[in-house]
Amino acid sequence: MKLATYTDAGQTRTGIVVGDRIIDTGVAGTMIDLIRDWEALQPALAAKAAAGGGVPLASVRLEAPVQRPGKIFAIGLNYADHIAESKMATPERQVWFTKAQTSVNAPFDPIQIARTTATADYEVELVAIIGTGGKHIAAADAPAVIFGYCVGNDITERMWQHAGPQWSLGKSFDTHAPMGPWIVTADELGDPHDLGLRCFVNGEKRQDSNTSHLVFNIWQQVEHLSVGMTLEPGDVLFTGTPGGVGAAMNPRRFLTAGDVVRCEIDRLGAIEGVMRDEG
Repeated sequence: MKLATYTDAGQTRTGIVVGDRIIDTGVAGTMIDLIRDWEALQPALAAKAAAGGGVPLASVRLEAPVQRPGKIFAIGLNYADHIAESKMATPERQVWFTKAQTSVNAPFDPIQIARTTATADYEVELVAIIGTGGKHIAAADAPAVIFGYCVGNDITERMWQHAGPQWSLGKSFDTHAPMGPWIVTADELGDPHDLGLRCFVNGEKRQDSNTSHLVFNIWQQVEHLSVGMTLEPGDVLFTGTPGGVGAAMNPRRFLTAGDVVRCEIDRLGAIEGVMRDEG
């Protein structure tokens, strides 16, 4: 099933995407509420999807599927080609940083270039959304705690990322976590470790890889994070970006106002944003 958060006639709600239409779930609350109660809600929502109806998808505004995640974590240096272009050693342990809630952005909204820097960069990533969650989750049990997946762009202000020993500030600027266009539930997608992912800037392909090349796969990521914290419904994990980022080019090619950045992942769809000066 494909589940989206959308705004129609001034009301924001959750919906089921079927073809080129979107059907109101009728579920009160946000996507996090739907995820939390998924086991009870799923049969009725499946029946709604089968019945059809709804409104044209093109007539509504798609929002980030999870607008205010409790936690947003992202793993760095998790594709071999990106590690090589970054001129760093393959990490022996997973390298994680956070992104602020306020960095969340709708899948087709403009993306800000901050006043204080001109080093905005793109990073296409598969995003995993936590379902049942928990703590001390073994890798073998991790598939059962993932609700679904979507496309993400870990926009990074490189100057701020490398200004200190940790990366969270440079990863957390407003609008720098576009996600969407919807969540494909884990049962529909199946194994997420063989998906092509690509990033285009103004139609030029910059990144082109496959999730089979993850250094630490998603199950290992869940196991690692859940050692220290309880993963909760709606938490968001950015699972790593492949090679091809602008900072690694010679000369470096950062994003400028007017650039159109498109990120796409097989079977999940695509997101696209125009870069805009913050003003």
